Amino acid sequence: MEEKFKLRGRLKQFMRWPFILSILLILVNVPVYALNIHAGILLSLITAAYIILSLALFTYNRPVIMNELLAFASQYEQIEKQMLDNLTMPCALIDEEGNMIWSNKKFLELTKVDSGYKKNISLLFPEINKELLSGKNESQEKQIHYGDRIFNATFRRISLGNLAESTNMIEGLDDKTSVVAVYLLDKTELAEYIQEIEDNKLVVALAYLDNYDEALESVEEVRRSLLIALIDRKITKYFSNYDGMVRKLEKDKYFLIMRQSSLKKLKEQKFPILDEVKTVNIGNEMSVTLSIGIGINASTYIQDYEYSRIAIEMALGRGGDQVVIKDGDTITYFGGKSQQMEKTTRVKARVKAQALKEFISTRDRVVVMGHKITDVDAFGAAVGIYRAAKTLGKPAHIVVNDPTTSIRPLMAGFVESSDYADDMFLSSQEAKELVDNRCVVVVVDTNKPSYTECEDLLYKTKTIVVLDHHRRGSEVIQNAVLSYVEPYASSTCEMVAEILQYFSDGIRIRNIEADSIYAGIMIDTNNFTTRAGVRTFEAAAFLRRCGADVTRVRKMLRDDMDSYRARAETICNAIVYKTSFVIGVCPSEGLKSPTVVGAQAANELLNIDGVKASFVLTKYKGIIYISARAIDEVNVQVMMERLGGGGHMNVSGAQISGRSVEDVVQMIKDIIDDLNQEEV
Repeated sequence: MEEKFKLRGRLKQFMRWPFILSILLILVNVPVYALNIHAGILLSLITAAYIILSLALFTYNRPVIMNELLAFASQYEQIEKQMLDNLTMPCALIDEEGNMIWSNKKFLELTKVDSGYKKNISLLFPEINKELLSGKNESQEKQIHYGDRIFNATFRRISLGNLAESTNMIEGLDDKTSVVAVYLLDKTELAEYIQEIEDNKLVVALAYLDNYDEALESVEEVRRSLLIALIDRKITKYFSNYDGMVRKLEKDKYFLIMRQSSLKKLKEQKFPILDEVKTVNIGNEMSVTLSIGIGINASTYIQDYEYSRIAIEMALGRGGDQVVIKDGDTITYFGGKSQQMEKTTRVKARVKAQALKEFISTRDRVVVMGHKITDVDAFGAAVGIYRAAKTLGKPAHIVVNDPTTSIRPLMAGFVESSDYADDMFLSSQEAKELVDNRCVVVVVDTNKPSYTECEDLLYKTKTIVVLDHHRRGSEVIQNAVLSYVEPYASSTCEMVAEILQYFSDGIRIRNIEADSIYAGIMIDTNNFTTRAGVRTFEAAAFLRRCGADVTRVRKMLRDDMDSYRARAETICNAIVYKTSFVIGVCPSEGLKSPTVVGAQAANELLNIDGVKASFVLTKYKGIIYISARAIDEVNVQVMMERLGGGGHMNVSGAQISGRSVEDVVQMIKDIIDDLNQEEV
């Protein structure tokens, strides 16, 4: 017993006090002898008696004290075990594989198993898997569910290495061997309160009627007030059913407030109000469409309103007839499946033309760039802006890094002409050296910074102008002083042609410039068969008056034999999916501009009877380019947005890197399946 158990700490120091006092008495005895020998002898006898008595008592009581300490330790261990077993928090002990070793009463009451349960804990809690338990962290947490309860599970790793050193019953254990203690903290009530707070959060929204003026013009004047009243009643009643408040700001604008719980219900139903508004018809030839911008989860109500304003701008910029929800940096879209309505008025084009003229006039230089792998539309639009800058006497440049075969014939006409400066076309590196805060950077045919020829130019100047006809996505060029994005336009060249008409009275567009802009409209409308509206033909007529020649343009846009064969091979090997979707793969070997050929093949596949949409994949420089086309029944823009792309309802595309062609084909099939299931 004495060899195995030894006292330590404060108890050991307390037991030493008799010996310390004995030493003190001996030291005091020495000066007492010097003073009085009889007193010294008496003190010596007392000291000896004290030492003998202390030794006797220590020797006799030490085993008793040890036994009492062992009994207390044993009782303390039982108390600890009883306290742990009766702990109000469910807890258990499992091995590294997840097998149950021990559990307390609360754990047994929760799981309804007996104390001898030794199966894997994942059978009770599927969220606790082997990957979670194999983590190297000594402590980690995870939220799990059991029945209708929510628990915050804490996992603490306990090493068995120290246990091997303190017991003779187990050996061969090292620090790597361990067990895991699991503690379950019931968070159900807290989660319910948090959810209640989330559900009662304020949601701010703005609702605009997209084609208010056009719809009123299509109905008799005496019935216009009735049409407006029916629309107001439809919108107010719809949101009132979801505990929402509607206030009319202007004739075609509404301010909405609702709870976040109401918004969840609307999201689940995919906002049927978009279709209900279209059903309002009292003889109007044009259906009214609605756009809604919603802002949520901002730090302040003012920021929520700002989110809703940004969201409604995105909804209108994407063509209207849709709902856009901005939640911080996350943006969600609903609707947007109807064809955009072309606006017959060109007031906006005139206003944008005057604004562009003002910005160019106050700057020293103009640099124009389109998207990567510049196509004819981007090139033609850049040429139009080049002419506008030259009209004002400003130096202008166009950024083109790698000319494709589609623009080389057009580009050659400018390079070979002595009327144009040698620095008309620049590479990205050359443009970086010229751009500063006294320069205007004009981006055409794209509104995504990552798609531009040189994204760095956007950060070298504060004067950025964006001209595009593609729908806006979540990625947009920030801080543009002028943004003219019109999804209803057939092409950016059409928009530029309209701007040039209002830019300056004395503007003179040369034949080769008119040819380039005209070619851009031809390519993007597939020879005026796709997305060609009234304003498209008006722009084409203007360019014809400026000297554009159809025959000359057609000759410049002819394909070579390799491109024609590749397009034919793509069509020949295309597969039909779900009876009305065609997916093809365009070969890129030996082609100078394989992406252009892929787009042409996608257009050709739409000429097949029964085809609703076509998708052509082209692998070029490690990136898979997808050209998606449709006529009217399928919205390929929504499909391409799921792949990170965008465009229009019937002309869209995407770029995917790091995946194989087979993977991308399967991704397209999955999207088709999802959309078909949603329609059902």
